[in-house]
Amino acid sequence: MKGRNVVAAVVVVAVLLMGSFSCSKSPDTEAVIELSYSVFFPPAHIQCQTAQAWAEEIGRRTGGKVNITVYPAGTLTKAPQCYEGVVSGISDIGMSCFAYTRGRFPLLEGIDLPLGYPNGLVATQVATEITRKYQPQEVADTHLLYVHAHGPGILASRKPVRTLEDLAGLKVRATGLSSKIVQHLGATPLAMSQPETYEALQKGVVDATFCPIETLKGWKQGEVIESVTETSIIGYTTAMFVVMNKAAWDKLSPDVQQVFNEVSDEWVVKHGQAWDQADREGKAFVEDLQHQIITLDEAEQQRWRAAVQPVLDEYVAAAAAKNLPGEQFLADLQDLIKEHSARAGQ
Repeated sequence: MKGRNVVAAVVVVAVLLMGSFSCSKSPDTEAVIELSYSVFFPPAHIQCQTAQAWAEEIGRRTGGKVNITVYPAGTLTKAPQCYEGVVSGISDIGMSCFAYTRGRFPLLEGIDLPLGYPNGLVATQVATEITRKYQPQEVADTHLLYVHAHGPGILASRKPVRTLEDLAGLKVRATGLSSKIVQHLGATPLAMSQPETYEALQKGVVDATFCPIETLKGWKQGEVIESVTETSIIGYTTAMFVVMNKAAWDKLSPDVQQVFNEVSDEWVVKHGQAWDQADREGKAFVEDLQHQIITLDEAEQQRWRAAVQPVLDEYVAAAAAKNLPGEQFLADLQDLIKEHSARAGQ
């Protein structure tokens, strides 16, 4: 009987020891950090693919400590709700447009002004640099990873637009400050996100859309328009955030945070290059569909530039009314565009 008790005691001790070893975590068996990433672009879009590559690179450089699951096409949070979804923790990370939440980002909406951005790389570098420089209160409730922005917007329409007069009476899809651009050009703006635009053009809810030319392929909108007017003279952009829930960020170890920062810095250039590649493909897509591409003559370009100048003035005034440094922000934007354009040989 005594022998049996000894054996039983040994078994119990062995089981307890095994349990203690299985519950302890060596670096090799550390629990994987699972994160969700809400992206409003569809899976086939180059920007969604670039986001996916970013997530995979984070996983690789952390040695598998982090696994980021990308939810494309607004399946986790719709484009206008993406930022607040990150704040509330519906997603850990999110990518969408500042402009989709009208009035939420009063200083940063200045990035979208018609300042003559030459391409997506310059727009992306400028957008990230100025956002990091100012760190405005409007994004203080998330951790900012980086910003990217498309190349100069064009006007894609169901009928040719060669002059300001051709815009009269047209309903034009736009977002954020591009709505004011449309208004000052003499057309009627209708606010909607990219996922809604194809059907709106197809059904005639809108007559045209202000967008980067890549959109005509990336979102298939080239199938439902007939003409493109190049408007680089008033080249606006749309800035897109990549932000992380603050609590999720704070839970990361310093070494993992460093990986996020390093990879994000590298992906600024990758997103900018992806925008430019997509613009080239978008233009080729339009040409293959045999749609006409209209270039404004010099006199008409100056008319368009003069027409949108009040948009810049209104931005500065609106920012000042909210005690925001809009005038300096605009001046810094213009300086950064010149600086990065010169580096890019534009």
